Amino acid sequence: MSAFQLNLVPLKEPLGFIKVLEWIAAIFSFATCGGFKGKTEILVSCPKLSKENKTVIAAFGYPFRLNQASFQSSSNVCDTVWNSHVLVGDYSSSAQFYVTFAVFVFLYCIAALLLYVGYTNLYRDSRKLPMIDFVVTVIATFLWLVSTSAWAKALTDIKVATGPKIVQELLPCKQQVQCHFVSVTSMGSLNVSVIFGFLNMILWGGNAWFVYKETSLHSPSNPSASHGQGGAAPPPGI
Repeated sequence: MSAFQLNLVPLKEPLGFIKVLEWIAAIFSFATCGGFKGKTEILVSCPKLSKENKTVIAAFGYPFRLNQASFQSSSNVCDTVWNSHVLVGDYSSSAQFYVTFAVFVFLYCIAALLLYVGYTNLYRDSRKLPMIDFVVTVIATFLWLVSTSAWAKALTDIKVATGPKIVQELLPCKQQVQCHFVSVTSMGSLNVSVIFGFLNMILWGGNAWFVYKETSLHSPSNPSASHGQGGAAPPPGI
């Protein structure tokens, strides 16, 4: 294996430049989703016991196991043990698939960039490395589509499960307690994570062409061997 030789020229070419963009986009993808924390608030009143209104809060976040996010209150509101009541749904599979894949892509981009700038000649003289890079690029494009689509669907369900509909799902709110939905934390960062997921898909899909050009599949055909090889000259005309 050749020694490491720093060469920044590939970063100025589409092959390396797009890889840097993919690396940055992957960071935004798992950071905006994996770092989210929010809460949903409900205003509770019990006319038969007290006219005072109190707020109960359910905190939730990544990996979005909402069925483990119980409601909390500063005191026992309307003679109800609120921490025994939880939000509805478990969306951890889609969220963890999306974040885990983004982390793997982040690590792969680092490895690929080290190969591009440190072992440029090894990469371009090899037949296997560009082909492996091309196959990984195609697979990554497909997985970005799958993981982002699954996460986008899960995010839609999370918004419903933590929104005003939760009042209809809570058992105390169906009985003697009056519940009014107050607010839920803005999920703008989660919307951004979906946007970056589809952006990653576009970047990897576009980069597939530039990686393909480095493979032997795109090598120009050899010139005709007949040139300069000879054969007897055609006989002169009579």
